Amino acid sequence: MNDRIDSTAHYRALDAAHHLHPFSDMDTLNRAGSRVIVKAEGVYLWDSEGSRIIDGMAGLWCVNVGYGRRELVDAASRQMQELPYYNTFFKTTHPPVIELSAMLANILPARFNRFLYCNSGSEAIDTALRAVHRYWALQGQTKKRYVIARTNAYHGSTIAGATLGGMSYMHEQMPSKIAHVVHIDQPYWFGEGGAMNKEAFGLARARQLEAKILELGADNVAAFIGEPFQGAGGVIFPPSAYWPEVERICRKHDVLLIADEVIGGFGRTGEWFAHEHFGFEPAVITMAKGLTSGYVPMGAVALSDRIAETIVQGGEFAHGFTYSGHPVAAAVALANLKLLRDEGIVARVKKDAGPYFQRRLHDALGDHPIVGEIAGAGLVAGIQLAEDRATRKRFINGDDIADMCRDCCFAGGLVMRASHDRMVLSPPLVVTHQEIDEIVDKAKAALDATARAL
Repeated sequence: MNDRIDSTAHYRALDAAHHLHPFSDMDTLNRAGSRVIVKAEGVYLWDSEGSRIIDGMAGLWCVNVGYGRRELVDAASRQMQELPYYNTFFKTTHPPVIELSAMLANILPARFNRFLYCNSGSEAIDTALRAVHRYWALQGQTKKRYVIARTNAYHGSTIAGATLGGMSYMHEQMPSKIAHVVHIDQPYWFGEGGAMNKEAFGLARARQLEAKILELGADNVAAFIGEPFQGAGGVIFPPSAYWPEVERICRKHDVLLIADEVIGGFGRTGEWFAHEHFGFEPAVITMAKGLTSGYVPMGAVALSDRIAETIVQGGEFAHGFTYSGHPVAAAVALANLKLLRDEGIVARVKKDAGPYFQRRLHDALGDHPIVGEIAGAGLVAGIQLAEDRATRKRFINGDDIADMCRDCCFAGGLVMRASHDRMVLSPPLVVTHQEIDEIVDKAKAALDATARAL
């Protein structure tokens, strides 16, 4: 035990001295000390002090097939021995990226047959923007420059992604933004719906898109981008009327619809891609996270045939990265997708694990005194903290209460994320009924402890 404590203290000291964490108040973190994660298996993590934690967030929305899958480790090992790296510049390619591209074409709707590769979701967003602008330029419509996004979205933390995301706290720390990005309001009925019923509110928020297109002039608008459900914004599921109306508006005004599937892709909602759950057809799809189940970094952009054919025939597309289509990442992605397909993991999320997860959450937390709503599908859920469910009254200091609840979760051996005043769950897709019970029971215990503290 003393060895573990000494090891933890050693790691924490080195971490505080040399490591700057993402999205962290480093002074506060360094005083408290980081939690050092040393091992993972299935849906569980172990820290340096030997505590076992159930991972209700699949890492960062990404470890879809769970931890410790030998198939992915072996795929990486074989590829590293055979061809650890070569680029896809200089008129070259390699088998892993070819086979991965063919696999993605089989998984995605028929209109998606060509893919661009990168290293992360943030880079996928940048790549999608480049592809969209290249497409319109080749069409002779160079005035189509504006991209419309939503407030409280999350599209990564590059300058382009953060500009699109419309999260004020990120904008405040980044005075330099990309041009020709404008925002409309998010479809967040619980927080912003007022007296409107849910579907009327969904239509009203969708029609903000049309108003913005008309304001800018349709000849000046290149694309609209949105996550099918808002992930880091709090797992906000739009009303059912929202996405069909958005798609109709985009088609009417010849505006490309980009679905950011970095979080929703590869089975999270019970469909291969979240846009299929919501029933709309995008022109461009961004992917990462579940593409490799987080085992190695990789992102991708799927282009519909209309866009891809134009770019293919349009000469050189001056975009790419050193690691675009990295052979090891591609080999791991291919092995990961085969597991999702051959083990029926996505189908199980839709027919079994997802319905069980949603039912258990609603049964255990639906009447909880500080829960306003539970939104989600498949194996993703957003739990709204609220002072009064009936009037949709939110806590004035909701962010602080959510942070308190998150800390109670960690103390109880559960990773559950806080996003503003919403608690978020997104466990690995291989989670069992027994493990779902454990997640829900520990989430309830954390909410109970938070309610008592209030």
